[in-house]
Amino acid sequence: MPTENASGADPARAAEEDDRLAALIGELSHLSTEQADTSRGDLDLLPTLDLVRAMNAEDRRIPEAVAAQAENIAAAVDGITERFRRGGRLVYLGAGTAGRVGVLDASECPPTFGTDPDMVVGLIAGGETAIRNAVENAEDDDRAAAESLRALHLGADDTVVGISASGRTPYVLGGLAYAHEVGALTVAIAANAGSAIGAAADVPIEVVVGPEFVTGSTRLKAGTAQKLVVNMLSTLSMIRLGKTYRGVMVDLRATNEKLRARSVRTLIQLSGASQEDAVRALAEADGSVKLALLLLFTDASAETAAPALAAADGILRDAIAALS
Repeated sequence: MPTENASGADPARAAEEDDRLAALIGELSHLSTEQADTSRGDLDLLPTLDLVRAMNAEDRRIPEAVAAQAENIAAAVDGITERFRRGGRLVYLGAGTAGRVGVLDASECPPTFGTDPDMVVGLIAGGETAIRNAVENAEDDDRAAAESLRALHLGADDTVVGISASGRTPYVLGGLAYAHEVGALTVAIAANAGSAIGAAADVPIEVVVGPEFVTGSTRLKAGTAQKLVVNMLSTLSMIRLGKTYRGVMVDLRATNEKLRARSVRTLIQLSGASQEDAVRALAEADGSVKLALLLLFTDASAETAAPALAAADGILRDAIAALS
């Protein structure tokens, strides 16, 4: 039986913890996001305007790093869209900033694209509390994400996107492993090349942004890169689903005065109709901008246009062609 030292610690356990710490330090030392840029050692001495310019110069690197992953991002969009068409969902997984990025993107899809709140889901290590408060140890729980995905009844028609700046977060790795088991499409967004989550995913998106402006603060360049990528994943898949027409959001429903005004303006802008005709079409379409546009473009009745739009899988261009 192991004995305790004077401090009350188990020597064997302490040695094991020291070994784990040393291994983690070694692992982190190889990550580009954890490196220090020695050229910025005088940041605290710079005038504020110089700080602004220096940070902005670093941020300009991010779009180029995202562009380098264009092919993988496109593959992810196509995979997500295919599964959306089968009734599947998009689920984001992450801890800390990465988790909040996913939650933010998921929460903005219903008001932007008129989607069901269950269509795009954001899961964060530590649960709802972690959205506003740090729950740092939650990211080390490699079983929590699997439990949450199991509760969602994750299946083969779903897509799980794991987000981690380091690319090694246990919470995300556990979730991706479970998603793979049930046959879901898996996508990884990391800020380091050769990441563990990239190796665990069907589609790795490794946006290498390099050392952070403040060393190790991955809410900066890595977080911005994550936001740019999830913007693409959700927005482009929604475009593929026909949620836009001529670059304008058309899956809106006029549920309040502001949205009604925006809807009428959209109808006038896209169809050239008068305000009176736009208001009439919107009322006939029960507030659906897309259906109202179809009425304006084809002079069909709502009873005829609604089934045509459904038959076209919600693609307005195809419905217009079918009724023309």
